[in-house]
Amino acid sequence: MAVPTQFAYRTSKDIGVVSAAPIYQRLPGLERVTIVDASAGHIVTTLPAQNVFELGFSPLGSFLITWQRPSKDENGDAIKNLKVWSVLEGRQAGPEEDEHSVAGRFVQKSQTGWNLQYTYDERYCARVVSNEVQFYRSEDLGTVWNKLHVDGVSDFAISPGKNHSIAVFVPERKGQPAAVKVYNVPEFASPVSQKNFYKGDKVQLKWNSEGTGLIVLAQTEVDKSGKSYYGETTLYLLSVNGEFDSRIELDKDGPIHDVSWSPNSIEFGVVYGYMPAKSTIFNIRAKPTHSFPLGPRNTINFSPHGRFVLLAGFGNLAGQMDIYDLEKNYTKICTVEASNASVCEWSPDGKHILTATTSPRLRVDNGVRIWHISGGLMYNEDLQELYHVTWRPQNATMQPLEDPLHPIPNPHASALAYLGTVKTPSKPAGAYRPPGARGQVTPLAFKREDEGGAAYVSNGSLSLGLGTNGFGKPRKREVPGAELLPEDGNNNTAAAGADVDEQLSKAALKNKKKREAKKAKDVAERATGLAPTPDNSLPASNPSPSRSPERKDRRGHERNRSRGHVDPRPSSKQGQRDPRRSREQHLNKPTPTPKINGVTQQQPVSEPLPDLTVTSPGGAGTPQDKKIRALLKKLRAIDELKMRRAGGEKLEGTQIKKMDTEDDVRKELEGLGWIE
Repeated sequence: MAVPTQFAYRTSKDIGVVSAAPIYQRLPGLERVTIVDASAGHIVTTLPAQNVFELGFSPLGSFLITWQRPSKDENGDAIKNLKVWSVLEGRQAGPEEDEHSVAGRFVQKSQTGWNLQYTYDERYCARVVSNEVQFYRSEDLGTVWNKLHVDGVSDFAISPGKNHSIAVFVPERKGQPAAVKVYNVPEFASPVSQKNFYKGDKVQLKWNSEGTGLIVLAQTEVDKSGKSYYGETTLYLLSVNGEFDSRIELDKDGPIHDVSWSPNSIEFGVVYGYMPAKSTIFNIRAKPTHSFPLGPRNTINFSPHGRFVLLAGFGNLAGQMDIYDLEKNYTKICTVEASNASVCEWSPDGKHILTATTSPRLRVDNGVRIWHISGGLMYNEDLQELYHVTWRPQNATMQPLEDPLHPIPNPHASALAYLGTVKTPSKPAGAYRPPGARGQVTPLAFKREDEGGAAYVSNGSLSLGLGTNGFGKPRKREVPGAELLPEDGNNNTAAAGADVDEQLSKAALKNKKKREAKKAKDVAERATGLAPTPDNSLPASNPSPSRSPERKDRRGHERNRSRGHVDPRPSSKQGQRDPRRSREQHLNKPTPTPKINGVTQQQPVSEPLPDLTVTSPGGAGTPQDKKIRALLKKLRAIDELKMRRAGGEKLEGTQIKKMDTEDDVRKELEGLGWIE
């Protein structure tokens, strides 16, 4: 009979252990932090450590390691805040240990990489210090057994296999490339495998379960090419015997989201590329063997027996989980909706998946859910401020897989109650479409790559996404409303206009046709002499029939007031002939109609050339001319006020004072040489 699976959790007010399928019962007596035998709930011991922030077990569960915040004693010396406790029953405690066995104490200031790393048999453990990795025997943690000296070492990982290997990482420094070196313990004279590379500020070292292969996920703090805010990632594969080392070539641009080994140790999966990301299975020689469909995914996880693989999108993605059966030609079993999940783990029996929403990432809707690989929800429990949850570690050999899909177990009552409260939407909600775009096919620029759209291509700029699928637009100097020319500079306006018409909506296309018709009408009127004259005034004999008499009088009054126009040219040239006006009159002068064989030929009417005179907003002329124009503007305002008072309108005090300044304004104009 298989051993029942269990999971443990910790909230702000409670710590508990729950037996999973098929009973789903909580073990009693866990109201304080204790070490218990989870199979029966038997309390092994209680630790006197206070303010513990981190804890972890050794591979075989013989030792418990705790980390407390760094502090100093009364003499100013650092307190040994990293403690190793023996949890074996029947071990005699020392006279100062108060019935608790402390196997070792260390000073560990940084919380990053705080834990000791053990070999698979707990024979040795190691910790990194300045420029070296120190090894200890588990039975004597007070004496350094051996040292691996590597200048600049910042991280290391001990192999989980039976070969007692260690991988160390040295970041870039002083122009030298980063390096990952693999040694056999305790033969530290020379590495058995080594890989040098640039673009490696920090790494993740991932061993396979047999300890024969090592994946190095290197990452930089800053992407110098400008393609990403989060640095650049690269992937390398090394064999422990030194026969093979290579960079893993990926066929899609973008970051590497996740990489995971299969339990069989001969293949691994990678999720990489801009969204929608690509997921691929590689063999031990870094050759791709299968690629899954593109989708918004950033997590890959193999089941403990290696038969199933889970592809999911958590974090800022929707939380969908796809489960594939690797033994049946990568057949997709189901898709599970696990929104807002921050924890996702396979159960030791390979039949269930645990998802949880934890704090502080999300402080609402915290809880634990267990799903069957067929896609059904088996268990649900809502918890307040859930900080951590994990399965009890068990060897896969203790949980025979058999046929995981048959029979499908019955869900727990909590799952049925939860499903009863979930509202199933009657109609799937799609993306918002403006009224002008409804009922039309979605343009390829707005589709994801897995939906048939164009692939995202970064141009190396963090502020401008110039991809072909609509991520941003180029920041060019352009005139608003003007038609853009092609990139190659050719005037292929016909082809460009046809392409633009295909992308416009019905309303935009209709408005464009109206503008073109109006433009053609204006050209025709100008050709027949019906358009406005170059000085933008209509002929006096052809007033607009639609203008009211009142507006006609007002327009005539404005025209009369503008008779006192001042020549904006300098005073030295005011009496001379303006060459620009002469050129305009010459160009607009009708040419005589020629006669051929006594027959008058009709000349095509040419359009008048546009006025290319460049004027500045402030006008032209000397400061004296500007002063005269300002005073004339005041006189026009005073005349308007007089007409308003004559019409019976009541003026304000400031307006009356302005009218009283008319004589002063006229005297100032006479002083400037202006004659009315």
